[in-house]
Amino acid sequence: MKEKVVLAYSGGLDTSITIPWLKENYDFEVIACCGNVGQDDKMEDVYNKALESGASKAYVDDISEEFVTTTIYSAIKAEAKYEGKYLLGTSLARPIIAKKLVEVAHKEGAKYICHGCTGKGNDQVRFEATIAALDPSIKVIAPWRIWDIKSREDAIDYANEHGIKVKATKEKIYSEDANLWHVSTEGGDIEHLENEHKEDIYKECISPEQACDTPEYIEIYFEKGVPTKVDGKEMAPVELVQYVNEKGKKHGIGIIDIVENRLVGMKSRGIYETPGGTILYEAHNVLESACIDKDTLHFKQRVSIKFGELIYDGLWYSKLREAIEAFMDVTQENVTGSVKLKLYKGNIKPAGIFAETPLYDESISSFGNSEYYDHHDAEGFINLFTLPLKIRAMKNGK
Repeated sequence: MKEKVVLAYSGGLDTSITIPWLKENYDFEVIACCGNVGQDDKMEDVYNKALESGASKAYVDDISEEFVTTTIYSAIKAEAKYEGKYLLGTSLARPIIAKKLVEVAHKEGAKYICHGCTGKGNDQVRFEATIAALDPSIKVIAPWRIWDIKSREDAIDYANEHGIKVKATKEKIYSEDANLWHVSTEGGDIEHLENEHKEDIYKECISPEQACDTPEYIEIYFEKGVPTKVDGKEMAPVELVQYVNEKGKKHGIGIIDIVENRLVGMKSRGIYETPGGTILYEAHNVLESACIDKDTLHFKQRVSIKFGELIYDGLWYSKLREAIEAFMDVTQENVTGSVKLKLYKGNIKPAGIFAETPLYDESISSFGNSEYYDHHDAEGFINLFTLPLKIRAMKNGK
């Protein structure tokens, strides 16, 4: 009886050529596993392509709701970003997909999991860190680290030689990753920093210049930091993200072009489209500003940087990530209410905060009189607050 290997399968260039390569180089039964995290691909076509390419069995499972409720919600509550800009679309999906791979491996009695990540990328670490955390006995096969294929051009040639249809061409050789949260594009002419990226690469957004000429308002309701309603309508997790995505796309929101520091030690350039995520982060940020005290908010902002780094580095199943998330949940206990935003030509403008229990109090914050704030008290406060500065000046002979 043949050993089994579970292949992380997407139907793209890298994973499509991996099936025949595995069959040529190992005496394995190849089981393809595609975790649907909201990518646009027709899952029936992905399933059929896996079998046509030589897989003995294929799993195509919809895990998009788990993707939203497990990792995306956590990212929104933390407003987690990598290097201040990247909303972690690929990074958030990988632990959910890898978890599904381990589940299928257990179900099939497979001792091996194979992925199509390149030896230069972050995803190889994300997949293998999750597999190690969930079942360290599973062995990983990473073809890009051992085969003779050295480039995407070589991969296209291999696909053509084996009669495998792929969308990628040598003229348009971008590497793309799509899910419910974002689309990323890398490679090709983008690798040359002097090149402005071409707008025809957009898959999820349109450029701000081509966006709708009429502003539009959107109102998002959060319950303890989690979005649950949009424009007064309660929505299921996936439906809500899809709805906000469409609003963002229409108004050219959520496109970034960045040079980032990869985990494996090099810099890379990527174009990221995250229309709905950008809106949800902004709405959450606006609501949170009225609901969390200064010290907690400032500390949360610092911790959020580490939270984003852990996600980016593939350490979703680390104890530190769990601990930080527990802290984040405590900070969100009072973050309930609605935020109204104005969307226009790539911009987002706050247009109203309707928090249920805000810490902002107009009667106190107003320039007018307040029974809780006496202007005269500020003089004594400033005297004490500036005392160290005065002492230092005196000691320095000023």
